[in-house]
Amino acid sequence: MPHHRYSPAHDRVRIALGDSEREWPTRLITAPPLWVPVDLRDGNQALPEPMDTERKRRMFDLMCAIGFKEIEVAYPSASRTDFDFVRHLAESGAVPDDVTISVFTPARTELIDRTIESVAGLPRVLIHMYTACAPTWRDVVLGRDRDALRGMIFDASEHLRRRADDRLSGAEVRFQFSPEVFNLTEPDFVLEICDGVTALWDASVDRPVVLNLPATVEIATPNVYADQIEYMHKHLARRDAVVLSVHPHNDRGTGVACAELALLAGAQRVEGCLFGNGERTGNVDLVTLVLNLYTQGVNPMIDLSDIDAVRAVVEECNRIPVHIRHPYVGDLVHTAFSGTHQDAISKGFARRAQQTESSGRSDSEIPWEVPYLPIDPADIGRTYEEVIRVNSQSGKGGIAHLLQTGHGLDLPARMRPDFYTTVQLVADETGRELSGEDLWKLFHATYLAPAHDGAYLLEGWETRRQGSAHEFTAELVTAASRTPIRGAGNGPLAALTDALSRAGIAIDILTYSEHAIATGPDAPAAAYALCRIGEREIWGAGWDTSILTASVHAVMAAVNRADD
Repeated sequence: MPHHRYSPAHDRVRIALGDSEREWPTRLITAPPLWVPVDLRDGNQALPEPMDTERKRRMFDLMCAIGFKEIEVAYPSASRTDFDFVRHLAESGAVPDDVTISVFTPARTELIDRTIESVAGLPRVLIHMYTACAPTWRDVVLGRDRDALRGMIFDASEHLRRRADDRLSGAEVRFQFSPEVFNLTEPDFVLEICDGVTALWDASVDRPVVLNLPATVEIATPNVYADQIEYMHKHLARRDAVVLSVHPHNDRGTGVACAELALLAGAQRVEGCLFGNGERTGNVDLVTLVLNLYTQGVNPMIDLSDIDAVRAVVEECNRIPVHIRHPYVGDLVHTAFSGTHQDAISKGFARRAQQTESSGRSDSEIPWEVPYLPIDPADIGRTYEEVIRVNSQSGKGGIAHLLQTGHGLDLPARMRPDFYTTVQLVADETGRELSGEDLWKLFHATYLAPAHDGAYLLEGWETRRQGSAHEFTAELVTAASRTPIRGAGNGPLAALTDALSRAGIAIDILTYSEHAIATGPDAPAAAYALCRIGEREIWGAGWDTSILTASVHAVMAAVNRADD
């Protein structure tokens, strides 16, 4: 690979900030920026099948519903569909009172006029003008030097202001300028252009101008972009009359990092797309940025409490599926197949349950601390059923967790490796994921009702207490025989094992536990017994509304497993 054809980007664009000037590394993000989705313009231009008015309207309604207050809706001069959608919003009354519509236009007078024509009748509008400013774009695309490009931008800025004053009187109109490919433009030139535009538009605290500084094509590490933003933040004229905005793309896969570092460096506004759609590798993902803030205890002011519903609308409108590993929303991002991860997550949930019970607080009042889960899936409308899933890579902790959450079984710690071996064998043989219902059926067949041709059954059994001793009587039935048995001991199970031993089945109970599955007189109970039968140690389990009956079934299940 001819790597010598490429030069390090920082040699061309890095700004040499002194230690006293570079403050972003020590700052924290403690409040959300203004989020501006550009799915309906920038994201729409990147679709194989651009959205029609119906799909655009559905996406727009979603954005309003979850809390976006400024939405870039179209490039009106680019297509009839985009122009018509802006007119649809203007004429239908669909724009909420607290939402500002943004539209996009190149710095060309005839396209500015078309753009202004589209927004007539909207009460609040932001007109976003752009021009590419980087050297390669000036030379290859525009064929203009710095002086010519400066003149073109300033002329377009004056034209935009005049036309807006003439055609949009009565509306609340603000302006935005993007020096496209800001991150590859000479700092002195982009600063000169931005200051000139804010002067021409008479930016003020009451009517601020948005200066949007896009990383149109990611070419450097995020710290370089942060330095560029901090330089502009500290050197812009009329800084208090400027809303400093960023628009990172994701060519290097660091769009989210660029946006977050830019906020540390002084940016106040972020443009991006839901789930990162956009040209090439996409625009920065607003959903990830929003939830990154949320997991740090900052209210992002965007409601993603039903993230699956949001994804469904976006997928339908974009006709592009969200990847199963996409941060926060992918089908598998809250899911653990690995045994060590499953065990840690299960213990995390168990600890939360203990904290809730001991403190008397609700689950929502307890700080979220569960290993491997940076966010509570329930906060974004996901269920816990998807957190732990079982395949051949899974462990005993995850298997036990699914049985407990799905069927109320609290397997003893010493029993879990035994069942894990059985599950692993099935997972390896089938090569597929096992559901909670699969695990229950496998547990039932293995421990609750092990059946084979020589199985032992107890019929007519009963226990009686005589003083401190217990007596157990029954008929021990196989396919070939029926034998009365009787035994005594200091408890019902001791009497049962004595009766079985007298019948030729040498058995000792090594450990035993039981628990109710639910509350109430008819609630089932589960019992688990580890028995030594001959030279083997065998687990059995029982299930019944009577704890004693469940216990007897557990012992007999172990007997039958030993004889299988």
